[in-house]
Amino acid sequence: MRIALGIASAGRPSILRDTVDYLTGLPHRAERLIICVPAVEDASGLAGRRDVEVIVGSRGLTCQRNRIIEAAAADTDVLIFLDDDFIPSASFLSRMAAVFAARPDVAIATGEVLADGVLDGGLAMAQALQVIETAGEGAEQVTDVYNAYGCNMAVRLAPVLENALTFDEQLPLYGWLEDVDFSRSIARYGRSVRVEGARGVHLGVRSGRQPGRRLGYSQVANPVYLIRKGTMSKGRALAQIGRNILANTSGALFKDRLIDRWGRLNGNLLALSDLLFGRVSPSRILEFGNPSPREMPSPSIATKRR
Repeated sequence: MRIALGIASAGRPSILRDTVDYLTGLPHRAERLIICVPAVEDASGLAGRRDVEVIVGSRGLTCQRNRIIEAAAADTDVLIFLDDDFIPSASFLSRMAAVFAARPDVAIATGEVLADGVLDGGLAMAQALQVIETAGEGAEQVTDVYNAYGCNMAVRLAPVLENALTFDEQLPLYGWLEDVDFSRSIARYGRSVRVEGARGVHLGVRSGRQPGRRLGYSQVANPVYLIRKGTMSKGRALAQIGRNILANTSGALFKDRLIDRWGRLNGNLLALSDLLFGRVSPSRILEFGNPSPREMPSPSIATKRR
């Protein structure tokens, strides 16, 4: 299997560099490591290296991942998308490669996340390595899942190219739920699975992420968009929206210091208002302009699924 790693990153050159240094030091490495950034400065220290390919694409997770697909298309069987702060175990790539080689019906796969810093304020590289070492190898087990988790998502490129599948660029910036949308799109052509034993740690670094108001709007607008598109069931989407609004309301009332709950709740309510008046759209966050100081990304803001 010809394996490529793809990382979309923006505004976090030091984090990206640390992750790349780790990946290129693993005993089992991918044939290609493709980095897509919106500006060369976002990949500072990497552009001149022979073991890394740096390309520039329009800002936004979905746009950047589509450029990575284009770059990998000619000579790659499986493209593994990693967040710039996902640290895989030494056997992660070989485990994924083995699953795709042995199971031709698998179209997309996600690994076992041993720890996710998004949920508790972020993890350091040293902590991640300790978690991986303590956990050990683990037995391989393949089970079907509704969607892959975007921080580590392995994709068989043949059905992607044959059916002209792309990440939906109507989901701008951080691309909230882009992993669900893409997983359900490719699941028409093969299985979506979770590979126990293909392990890693998501640092959940909080710098460079979306402001609270924008993310809060996306937490409502994006699931509604995916319902209409047909890549997310109504029940699952409504449950997702409900959990987010409940978490943001509770966090705002109890003064959650890790996450900008007031900003997110403001975005939730604005999206609900837009939904009522028939104008809700994921791209609306691009109209919000520069964030207020309260909304600015900081080390105390995490954004994935909470």
